[in-house]
Amino acid sequence: MGSRPVVPTNCFFQGCYNHDYEAEIARCKDKCFRYNALHPNDTRARAELLSEIIENLGENAIVTSPFWCDYGYNITLGDNFYSNHNLVITDGAPVVFGDNVFVAPNCLFTTAEHPLDPEMRKAGIEVAKPITVGNNVWIGAGSVVLAGAVIGDNTVIGAGSVVKGVIPAGVLAVGVPCRVKRAITEEDKYRYPLYDGLKWPL
Repeated sequence: MGSRPVVPTNCFFQGCYNHDYEAEIARCKDKCFRYNALHPNDTRARAELLSEIIENLGENAIVTSPFWCDYGYNITLGDNFYSNHNLVITDGAPVVFGDNVFVAPNCLFTTAEHPLDPEMRKAGIEVAKPITVGNNVWIGAGSVVLAGAVIGDNTVIGAGSVVKGVIPAGVLAVGVPCRVKRAITEEDKYRYPLYDGLKWPL
Protein backbone atom coordinates (compact mmCIF):
# COMPACT_ATOMS: atom_id res chain seq x y z
CA MET A 1 0.00 0.00 0.00
CA GLY A 2 2.93 2.34 0.54
CA SER A 3 3.16 4.94 3.24
CA ARG A 4 0.01 6.75 4.25
CA PRO A 5 -0.34 10.02 6.12
CA VAL A 6 -1.37 9.33 9.69
CA VAL A 7 -4.17 11.50 11.02
CA PRO A 8 -3.49 12.23 14.70
CA THR A 9 -6.41 11.69 17.07
CA ASN A 10 -7.80 13.74 19.95
CA CYS A 11 -5.61 16.76 19.32
CA PHE A 12 -5.49 19.83 17.05
CA PHE A 13 -3.74 19.21 13.73
CA GLN A 14 -3.52 20.74 10.26
CA GLY A 15 -6.37 18.84 8.63
CA CYS A 16 -7.65 21.16 5.93
CA TYR A 17 -5.43 22.45 3.11
CA ASN A 18 -3.12 19.47 3.65
CA HIS A 19 -2.04 17.99 0.30
CA ASP A 20 -1.22 14.54 1.72
CA TYR A 21 -4.65 14.11 3.30
CA GLU A 22 -6.40 15.59 0.28
CA ALA A 23 -4.67 13.09 -2.02
CA GLU A 24 -5.76 10.15 0.14
CA ILE A 25 -9.33 11.43 0.26
CA ALA A 26 -9.38 11.91 -3.51
CA ARG A 27 -8.26 8.29 -4.04
CA CYS A 28 -10.98 7.04 -1.71
CA LYS A 29 -13.68 9.22 -3.33
CA ASP A 30 -12.74 7.73 -6.70
CA LYS A 31 -13.36 4.23 -5.35
CA CYS A 32 -16.63 5.27 -3.71
CA PHE A 33 -17.79 6.84 -6.98
CA ARG A 34 -17.09 3.60 -8.84
CA TYR A 35 -18.78 1.57 -6.10
CA ASN A 36 -21.91 3.71 -6.26
CA ALA A 37 -22.04 3.32 -10.05
CA LEU A 38 -22.16 -0.50 -9.88
CA HIS A 39 -25.42 -2.32 -10.53
CA PRO A 40 -27.09 -2.95 -7.16
CA ASN A 41 -27.41 -6.68 -7.92
CA ASP A 42 -23.81 -7.19 -9.07
CA THR A 43 -22.86 -8.68 -5.72
CA ARG A 44 -19.46 -10.01 -6.77
CA ALA A 45 -18.17 -6.71 -8.18
CA ARG A 46 -19.59 -4.80 -5.22
CA ALA A 47 -17.92 -7.12 -2.70
CA GLU A 48 -14.57 -6.88 -4.49
CA LEU A 49 -14.57 -3.09 -4.66
CA LEU A 50 -15.88 -2.71 -1.12
CA SER A 51 -12.92 -4.79 0.10
CA GLU A 52 -10.62 -2.27 -1.64
CA ILE A 53 -12.34 0.67 0.03
CA ILE A 54 -12.65 -0.91 3.50
CA GLU A 55 -9.71 -3.19 4.20
CA ASN A 56 -10.92 -4.25 7.67
CA LEU A 57 -14.04 -5.99 6.41
CA GLY A 58 -15.85 -8.79 8.25
CA GLU A 59 -17.70 -11.73 6.75
CA ASN A 60 -21.05 -11.04 5.06
CA ALA A 61 -20.69 -7.26 5.34
CA ILE A 62 -23.15 -5.40 3.10
CA VAL A 63 -23.01 -1.67 2.37
CA THR A 64 -25.90 -0.46 0.22
CA SER A 65 -25.02 2.33 -2.17
CA PRO A 66 -24.74 5.23 -2.27
CA PHE A 67 -21.94 5.17 0.27
CA TRP A 68 -19.20 7.73 0.92
CA CYS A 69 -16.17 7.80 3.19
CA ASP A 70 -12.92 9.78 3.36
CA TYR A 71 -10.14 7.22 3.74
CA GLY A 72 -11.76 3.79 4.05
CA TYR A 73 -8.77 2.17 5.72
CA ASN A 74 -9.74 3.76 9.04
CA ILE A 75 -13.07 1.87 9.01
CA THR A 76 -13.62 -1.58 10.53
CA LEU A 77 -16.84 -3.48 9.78
CA GLY A 78 -17.58 -6.60 11.82
CA ASP A 79 -19.26 -9.78 10.60
CA ASN A 80 -22.84 -9.48 9.29
CA PHE A 81 -22.70 -5.69 9.13
CA TYR A 82 -25.53 -4.15 7.12
CA SER A 83 -26.06 -0.53 6.16
CA ASN A 84 -28.92 0.82 4.07
CA HIS A 85 -28.76 3.67 1.52
CA ASN A 86 -26.82 6.91 2.06
CA LEU A 87 -24.29 5.93 4.70
CA VAL A 88 -21.57 8.58 5.14
CA ILE A 89 -18.46 7.99 7.28
CA THR A 90 -15.85 10.73 7.64
CA ASP A 91 -13.10 8.50 8.97
CA GLY A 92 -10.18 10.75 9.80
CA ALA A 93 -9.95 8.73 13.02
CA PRO A 94 -10.84 5.04 13.36
CA VAL A 95 -14.53 4.11 13.09
CA VAL A 96 -15.09 0.58 14.41
CA PHE A 97 -18.33 -1.40 14.11
CA GLY A 98 -18.78 -4.72 15.90
CA ASP A 99 -20.60 -7.80 14.61
CA ASN A 100 -24.29 -7.88 13.63
CA VAL A 101 -24.68 -4.11 13.35
CA PHE A 102 -27.64 -2.68 11.41
CA VAL A 103 -27.47 0.90 10.10
CA ALA A 104 -30.68 2.36 8.68
CA PRO A 105 -30.83 4.83 5.73
CA ASN A 106 -29.34 8.32 5.81
CA CYS A 107 -26.91 7.90 8.71
CA LEU A 108 -23.71 9.87 9.29
CA PHE A 109 -20.68 8.90 11.39
CA THR A 110 -18.22 11.78 11.62
CA THR A 111 -14.91 11.75 13.47
CA ALA A 112 -14.15 15.37 12.58
CA GLU A 113 -14.47 18.39 14.82
CA HIS A 114 -13.38 21.95 14.08
CA PRO A 115 -12.18 24.58 16.55
CA LEU A 116 -14.62 27.05 18.04
CA ASP A 117 -12.01 29.75 17.51
CA PRO A 118 -12.63 31.27 14.05
CA GLU A 119 -8.98 32.01 13.30
CA MET A 120 -7.96 28.41 13.94
CA ARG A 121 -10.89 27.17 11.88
CA LYS A 122 -9.99 29.48 8.99
CA ALA A 123 -6.43 28.13 9.09
CA GLY A 124 -7.69 24.59 8.59
CA ILE A 125 -7.06 23.26 12.09
CA GLU A 126 -9.30 20.38 13.15
CA VAL A 127 -9.62 17.43 15.53
CA ALA A 128 -10.30 13.74 14.76
CA LYS A 129 -11.86 11.53 17.45
CA PRO A 130 -12.51 7.78 17.10
CA ILE A 131 -16.03 6.29 17.05
CA THR A 132 -16.79 2.82 18.43
CA VAL A 133 -20.03 0.88 17.89
CA GLY A 134 -20.43 -2.43 19.73
CA ASN A 135 -21.94 -5.75 18.70
CA ASN A 136 -25.64 -6.25 17.90
CA VAL A 137 -26.35 -2.53 17.61
CA TRP A 138 -29.14 -1.02 15.52
CA ILE A 139 -28.79 2.63 14.42
CA GLY A 140 -32.13 4.16 13.40
CA ALA A 141 -32.74 6.13 10.21
CA GLY A 142 -31.30 9.62 9.90
CA SER A 143 -29.05 9.36 12.95
CA VAL A 144 -25.82 11.34 13.34
CA VAL A 145 -23.01 9.82 15.41
CA LEU A 146 -20.47 12.46 16.40
CA ALA A 147 -16.73 12.37 16.98
CA GLY A 148 -15.68 10.41 20.05
CA ALA A 149 -18.99 8.58 20.50
CA VAL A 150 -19.09 5.08 21.98
CA ILE A 151 -22.20 2.89 21.66
CA GLY A 152 -22.36 -0.26 23.79
CA ASP A 153 -23.34 -3.78 22.75
CA ASN A 154 -27.00 -4.70 22.14
CA THR A 155 -28.16 -1.08 22.07
CA VAL A 156 -30.70 0.56 19.77
CA ILE A 157 -30.37 4.20 18.70
CA GLY A 158 -33.73 5.70 17.74
CA ALA A 159 -34.26 7.39 14.38
CA GLY A 160 -33.11 10.98 14.04
CA SER A 161 -30.81 10.87 17.06
CA VAL A 162 -27.61 12.86 17.51
CA VAL A 163 -25.19 10.67 19.45
CA LYS A 164 -22.28 12.09 21.46
CA GLY A 165 -20.34 10.71 24.38
CA VAL A 166 -21.00 7.21 25.72
CA ILE A 167 -24.26 5.29 25.29
CA PRO A 168 -24.21 2.17 27.50
CA ALA A 169 -24.93 -1.41 26.48
CA GLY A 170 -28.40 -2.92 26.31
CA VAL A 171 -30.52 0.22 26.11
CA LEU A 172 -32.89 2.10 23.83
CA ALA A 173 -31.54 5.63 23.41
CA VAL A 174 -33.05 8.42 21.34
CA GLY A 175 -33.14 12.18 20.88
CA VAL A 176 -31.11 15.30 20.26
CA PRO A 177 -28.84 14.90 22.08
CA CYS A 178 -29.31 11.12 22.31
CA ARG A 179 -30.23 9.97 25.82
CA VAL A 180 -31.09 6.61 27.34
CA LYS A 181 -34.84 6.02 27.38
CA ARG A 182 -34.94 2.58 28.96
CA ALA A 183 -33.26 -0.80 29.16
CA ILE A 184 -33.99 -3.45 26.55
CA THR A 185 -35.56 -6.45 28.31
CA GLU A 186 -36.90 -9.95 27.58
CA GLU A 187 -40.35 -8.41 27.21
CA ASP A 188 -39.21 -6.77 23.98
CA LYS A 189 -39.23 -10.21 22.35
CA TYR A 190 -43.01 -10.18 22.73
CA ARG A 191 -43.73 -6.58 21.77
CA TYR A 192 -45.59 -7.79 18.66
CA PRO A 193 -47.47 -11.05 18.08
CA LEU A 194 -45.60 -13.69 16.09
CA TYR A 195 -46.69 -14.04 12.47
CA ASP A 196 -48.50 -17.30 11.65
CA GLY A 197 -46.04 -20.15 11.32
CA LEU A 198 -43.13 -18.31 12.94
CA LYS A 199 -41.65 -20.11 15.91
CA TRP A 200 -39.38 -18.43 18.44
CA PRO A 201 -36.56 -19.05 19.02
CA LEU A 202 -35.79 -19.74 15.36
